[in-house]
Amino acid sequence: MNENFEMVAKTFQGLEGVLADELRALGAQDVMQGVRMVSFMGDKELLYKANFCCRTALRILKPFYKFKSSSADDLYEQVKTYDWSTILNVDSTFAIDSTTHGEEFRHSRFVTYRVKDAIADFFMERDGKRPSIRVTNPDIHIDVHINGNEVTLSLDSSGEPLYRRGWRKGQGEAPINEVLAAGIIKLAGWDGQTDLVDPMCGSGTFLVEAALIAANINPGVFRQHYAFQQWDDYDADLFSSIYNDDSGEREFQHKIYGSDIDAKSVAIARANVKSAGVARMVELEMRDLADIQEVPEHGTLITNPPYDVRLRADESLYSLLGQKLKFVFKGYHAWVIANDGELFDQIALKPSVKYPLVNGSIECELREYVIFDGKYNEMRGRGESIRNHDFQNRATERGGERPRFRETFGEHPRRDADRPARFRREDGERPRRDDDRPARFRREDGERPRRDGDRPTRFRREDGERPRRDGDRPARFRREDGDERGRSRSPRTQSFHGPRLGADKEVPIIHGRRKSWKRRDLDE
Repeated sequence: MNENFEMVAKTFQGLEGVLADELRALGAQDVMQGVRMVSFMGDKELLYKANFCCRTALRILKPFYKFKSSSADDLYEQVKTYDWSTILNVDSTFAIDSTTHGEEFRHSRFVTYRVKDAIADFFMERDGKRPSIRVTNPDIHIDVHINGNEVTLSLDSSGEPLYRRGWRKGQGEAPINEVLAAGIIKLAGWDGQTDLVDPMCGSGTFLVEAALIAANINPGVFRQHYAFQQWDDYDADLFSSIYNDDSGEREFQHKIYGSDIDAKSVAIARANVKSAGVARMVELEMRDLADIQEVPEHGTLITNPPYDVRLRADESLYSLLGQKLKFVFKGYHAWVIANDGELFDQIALKPSVKYPLVNGSIECELREYVIFDGKYNEMRGRGESIRNHDFQNRATERGGERPRFRETFGEHPRRDADRPARFRREDGERPRRDDDRPARFRREDGERPRRDGDRPTRFRREDGERPRRDGDRPARFRREDGDERGRSRSPRTQSFHGPRLGADKEVPIIHGRRKSWKRRDLDE
């Protein structure tokens, strides 16, 4: 029987919870989430499965040597003392990947050189010969991770990053990473029980990853090689049994729709879909977002629009997307990833969920928009929740919190028993009398304060009455002439905040459907 050992799965920031769920489903034990990583315990079979089955893992590492170091020379000496003959021999080739966080080790490339020198000198002193460095397809991949003064050396069991699935035949100008695409689909809670639409599909990453999820096809089925296949203890029969097990695959009863305005992108997407063997599940066409007038009922939309970093976005694109969501995609759960809050503001819809994510080096946000088909109150009357209940349950299992009033499908609690304890009386009723109120809101006679004498001093005049004239107010609320400032009026009336007269009026500046307040000179 294989012994359990520690492993670490790397992922993108924001997907740690999804990856932890995947590992638990595979049988991982002692699963612990970190920043861009998840640690867990398992045996050799689990190591193979984690590489082959996990959709949101970038690499699977097997730590073998941990120590503390505070200088480059000390790092070299400690690495050199390890018995490297248990991992390498002089005829092996190896590569090193380093990640550093801290003050002592600021340059990962320098760390790579020192670790390489220590390994080479170990074999030179022992055998008079050293193994060779090879950047591509080495026999052994070594991962060095330094956090402060804590150093961890691991064997990289994946080799090439796991987002390189093997199905991609081409890509557009700014394709989304396969691991990130799969993670977004998982965060959306989509599992193939509805139709899925991507109206700006690019090279089709969402389409392929969604089809693999819907049919429960393992993402590693297209890969030709993993680094663990070069290890001395590689069990070919065990991995073959994992690779050929298709018992978990299922039929997809719905459809995945993709479209894009660019003909070249659609052609690349079609080649990728065909390469992944999911063409029967996906319908592709060249179409402008503005031309979409009809969509399947009650589906899910997931898309990655351009956002002016690697691919320029049209100024009206997000406004158009918002219009289409409101009037065409009724009854949908729409998920959009972008990097700028102002772009999201142009959609002009209130999101129900926000997730911070990182797309490469770009800090982004994933937002969900629930598009009601009909009136909001009608949906609540039918007992439908604002959010996907299955996803809420999974979030709770991962340690998150469900909505505060979850038991009543989005309804506000009616009974006092549903309220937090601080709002209840001992007899279970909501407080009504003044003696139930906190002391700061009571007079000595037990009644709620009515007269100005009961008020805090800052709200009283010297004669004990509440201030009436502007002269009694704090200076920040007075005009220079001593009169009270003009009343604040709502921006909706196109009025302004501030003095009735003067050169500095605040007027609403209209940006599309949004209003912002800017100070302008009246002479402009």
